[in-house]
Amino acid sequence: MSFITKRILTIVTFLIVGQLSAQDKYQPNWESLSKHKAAPEWFVDAKLGIYFHWGPYSVPAYLSEWYPRKMFVKGDKIYKHHKATYGDPKEFGYDKFIPMFKAEKFDPEVWASLFQKAGARFAGPVALHHDGYAMWDSDVNPWNSMDKGPKRDILGELFKALGKREMKTIATFHHSRTGQRNAKKPEYWNIGYDSHYPYSPDLPTSTTDPELRKLYGNFETMDGFHKYWLDQVNEVVDKYAPDIIWYDAWLNLIPENYRQEMAAHFFNSGIKNNKEVVTCHKQTDMPMSCSVLDFEQGGRREIHPMPWMTDITLSNKSWSYIEGQTYKEASLVVRNMIDVWSKNGVVLLNISPRADGIIPQEQQSVLLEIGDWLKQYGEAVYNTRPYSIYGYGTAASEAGSHGGQSAKTKYTANDVRFTISKDNKTLYVFFLGKPEPGKRIKMGPLGKHQYHPDSPIKRVTLLGTNTEVDWELNTSVFYLTMPKVAMSNIATVFKFELE
Repeated sequence: MSFITKRILTIVTFLIVGQLSAQDKYQPNWESLSKHKAAPEWFVDAKLGIYFHWGPYSVPAYLSEWYPRKMFVKGDKIYKHHKATYGDPKEFGYDKFIPMFKAEKFDPEVWASLFQKAGARFAGPVALHHDGYAMWDSDVNPWNSMDKGPKRDILGELFKALGKREMKTIATFHHSRTGQRNAKKPEYWNIGYDSHYPYSPDLPTSTTDPELRKLYGNFETMDGFHKYWLDQVNEVVDKYAPDIIWYDAWLNLIPENYRQEMAAHFFNSGIKNNKEVVTCHKQTDMPMSCSVLDFEQGGRREIHPMPWMTDITLSNKSWSYIEGQTYKEASLVVRNMIDVWSKNGVVLLNISPRADGIIPQEQQSVLLEIGDWLKQYGEAVYNTRPYSIYGYGTAASEAGSHGGQSAKTKYTANDVRFTISKDNKTLYVFFLGKPEPGKRIKMGPLGKHQYHPDSPIKRVTLLGTNTEVDWELNTSVFYLTMPKVAMSNIATVFKFELE
């Protein structure tokens, strides 16, 4: 089927769906949209999802996923590398990488199985990054993974594999900054903070080719781009019915009415598909009354009454795969995730596949180690809620790069976090490290259950075992004696049974 034929079918479908819009529950205004529950119970229960930055920018695999932008920025390290390796960007534009992105070893069943073993309850791709390349079989965007590059429906194939495992799905969108909003001044390559691609008449980004200009966001009017932005999101919603759609920063660049139309369409589609769907956003780009707030590479410092999310990397240097990448240890990742969970947060963990579709073994090993820990201690994570206090400890957390606290805080066994079961009958106590066996530990505050006469502690065990743990309460001090058995080197969890 040609792209033009596919586009005609899309328009016909849009007209038919449009006739039904008056019957929809949600209308495109904040008052109506705020009636939608931002974080349904399944989302709060899930705790962990996995997504990945993967696309044509994985081909050069150099420095970061911002390669498509910086290859056009004179003087930048990526620009110099590109010119030396591939030639002048005036001739070798970003579009030339797309045929080189083959994903020939991509196996959605292998990926979905790995994500499930890692303990994720939902997963999915960066559906559309700043670069303008769609990772699904698109009738709207000619620059998509079915028509150009791998010749495969990456998102569709993965969603199908996840569905077999009864996992929820997420599609993330980062294309708000793809539209060229920068001033088109001919005398220099205008970088333009709010536009991903720099503009200059001598660059491919200034193309007037009807197809190529869609990749570079070079629309005649911004309204034209805004409609293109919305059409792509709606297409993914209509064709694949994701459970979550997540937005990167710069969503505020999209006019409010387009954001409202996007949310109304998604929420109404959720009703039609019998799904409790979720949108996630950053900063103040959406109202928290109907959308979940995300903190990039960090988290909240205190418990928040509304569920929230953080997106973090497994890697140290970039979000996409690059040569010479290094990775965090499982212990660092899990301990920081526990801190998030104790404060009513959900984690979205990013991995970085190679251009050929292989997830590097170093990443797989860390994911499986996380999964093994969750297999033993998941009872204290999934389906739990924050306790009256999140915990205490000695770790000093630095400020996160995008707000909140850093996702690289170095915790030890001196740091303690809490979660509680939804029925309030079980308190889970995490030591973010391995306590010394046999040591009698004077614990910090235990919240309401330390003193509450109606909710005494009945029994304490090492979670995942039948090992009972000695404890005592002397007036205002609680002591816990560490068992002389094997405990986790990552984080040790105790189960407090309450009356």
